[in-house]
Amino acid sequence: MKNDIKNIGNNVSKFAKKAQKDISKTAKTIKSKASDSIDKGKENVTKVLDQNGDGQVTIEDVIIMGLKVPGIKINRAEFIKKEFGKNYSKETIDRIIEFNPAHENISLEEINKIADSVIQYERLCVSGISTALSIPGGIAMAATLPTDIAQYYGYMLRATQKLLYLYGFPEIDIEEAQLLDSATMNTLIICMGVMYGVAGANAALKSMAKALGLGVEKKLIHTALTKGTIYPIVKSVAKWFNVRLTKEVFAGFFKKSIPVVGGIIGGGITYVSFKPCCEKLKKTLQDTKLSNPNNKDDENIINIEEVKSTKKKKEDAE
Repeated sequence: MKNDIKNIGNNVSKFAKKAQKDISKTAKTIKSKASDSIDKGKENVTKVLDQNGDGQVTIEDVIIMGLKVPGIKINRAEFIKKEFGKNYSKETIDRIIEFNPAHENISLEEINKIADSVIQYERLCVSGISTALSIPGGIAMAATLPTDIAQYYGYMLRATQKLLYLYGFPEIDIEEAQLLDSATMNTLIICMGVMYGVAGANAALKSMAKALGLGVEKKLIHTALTKGTIYPIVKSVAKWFNVRLTKEVFAGFFKKSIPVVGGIIGGGITYVSFKPCCEKLKKTLQDTKLSNPNNKDDENIINIEEVKSTKKKKEDAE
């Protein structure tokens, strides 16, 4: 009897050890397959998001994707006519289009009011889209994540264009998203940097506004943006975004407990996050040489006009 019990005990022990090994082996197989699936999902997302073909997900890719969303491009003249047409004559509207609202003494209070309505409208649009796109998480997110990112940043770029035009900036040439020139791309990167509070972006945008307000040649401003005084800030802002995007796309979104859109910018989160970003851009734009005649230079502002004068003096000396 004792031997029988001992044998049974031994058999149970052997069975338990075998079961433990089988469970461990199965768990490793499941983990390996899940890891392979996630890696494949990451690879697929990268392929879709990598618009410029450099093998990375960068802010440039996001901007290009966003600008491809239908309806994102804002025609400056049409926008100005729509926003000011009810209260001003055709002659005044034409001059606003030729110059800007501040040139026609449109009060900052009125411009701010229009800006607030713009922000609220775009906020509702992107929030509705994000909610509609929400589905359970997991690997299925790979198919919908690029769409979500494009829609979110696309509407952020819509708001950016409208705010720039309200506060005096000229038309931005973004007819062909894939063919954006470097100066235009860097201008949008600076604006996105302002919206997210990235160091240096605020001063860079004010510097551009000052140069435009003083009538500095566009060619010189383009140079400052692409290889001159503002370019280091562009690179710094881009680097900040690239780190952020990598974390968002390849860390937080692959958790099973987080919905596709909910993990990044789901309806509620979008509604909360979109407005503060736009408000930061609005705050910067409403106090520049283009929008406020009484503007006083920020201590960190880059004086492109002085850079031009210094360059000319150096050339003359040589």
